[in-house]
Amino acid sequence: MVGHAVSAFRSPALCPCSVPLPEGASAPSRPTVGGAALPPVCGSSTWERPLSCGREFGGAPSPSSQSVPLGWRPSVRRQWERRGGVGMAASAVAGGALETAVEGNGAAWSAAEGRVARVQRETKETSVDVALNLDGSGRADNQSGIHFLDHMLDQIASHGLFDVRVRAKGDTWIDDHHTNEDLALAFGKALADALGDRKGIHRFGNFCAPLDEALVQVVLDLSGRPHLSFDLALPTERIGNYETQLVEHFFQSLVNTSGMTLHIRQLAGKNSHHIVEATFKAFARALRQATEHDPRRAGTVPSSKGVLTQQ
Repeated sequence: MVGHAVSAFRSPALCPCSVPLPEGASAPSRPTVGGAALPPVCGSSTWERPLSCGREFGGAPSPSSQSVPLGWRPSVRRQWERRGGVGMAASAVAGGALETAVEGNGAAWSAAEGRVARVQRETKETSVDVALNLDGSGRADNQSGIHFLDHMLDQIASHGLFDVRVRAKGDTWIDDHHTNEDLALAFGKALADALGDRKGIHRFGNFCAPLDEALVQVVLDLSGRPHLSFDLALPTERIGNYETQLVEHFFQSLVNTSGMTLHIRQLAGKNSHHIVEATFKAFARALRQATEHDPRRAGTVPSSKGVLTQQ
C-alpha cells in the first residue's frame, strides 16, 4: 500500500493544551504506551507546550505526524489514566501513537467511564476523523463540509444522547459521494469499536419518529451481521445541495463497518427533508435503545451463540 503522512489529531476540544490543570497540581509526566513515548496532539514538534499554553509536558522531541498506510488508520479504544487531575487517554496507532486529554470535570468530548472510540480514515479522496462516545450527553460538533449531513449527524447525537465529533474534508468539488461514504464507514467503525464485545447491551432497537407529516420506523440489531433494508420514497432528488440518493448510501456504508442489521421503513411523508430527518431521529433513538446496558444481563453477551462481534 502507498504510505501517506497523517498529522496527529488537533482538536482544540481534545488537545491537552486546552486542558486546565487544577490549582496546585503539577503537569503530568509524558505518557507512554508499551514503553514508547507518545507524540503531542497539538502539532508541536516537542513536548514543550505552545506559548499560548505556558506549561510544559516534558521536553523530548517527538514527530508531529505519523506515516500510516493509505486507508484505515486504527481506531482508538481508550484506556484511561488519571494524572495530576487530568484524564489522559492513550492508545497505540500504526507507526506511532495517539494521545488525547479530557478535562477532569468531564466537560470535554469523551468521558473516562464512557464507551469511546475514534477512527481516522485517509484516502486520496477524503480525510475523515470521527470521535464517538456512546455514553455521552448529546453533544455534537460536526464539520463534514456537507451542511445537510452535519444537520443529520446532530440528530444522531441529540436524540441518541451520544457525543459525536466529526471532521471531514473531501473532493466535494466533484460531488458529496466520497465524503458521505467515507464518513459513514468511519462512523460505523467507531460504533463497532466503542461497543467492543457488546456484553450487557440490549442489542435490539425499534423506534418510530414523526416529523410533521412524515413518519419513519427504524428497527436494528447489533448482531455483527451487516444488512440494510431501505424503504424510503423521497420525492425530490436533492435537499438543498445534498443528493437524496446519498441517504441510502450513508446507511449502507455505516452498516457495512458496524456489523448492524438495519431496517428503515417510511410509513408516511411527502417532504424529503422531513422524511430524512425523521429517519435519522428514529435511527438515533433505536441505536440508543440497542446500545444501552441491560442490568439483568449482568455483563453477558445478548446472544445464544455467546458472541456478537463481526467476523
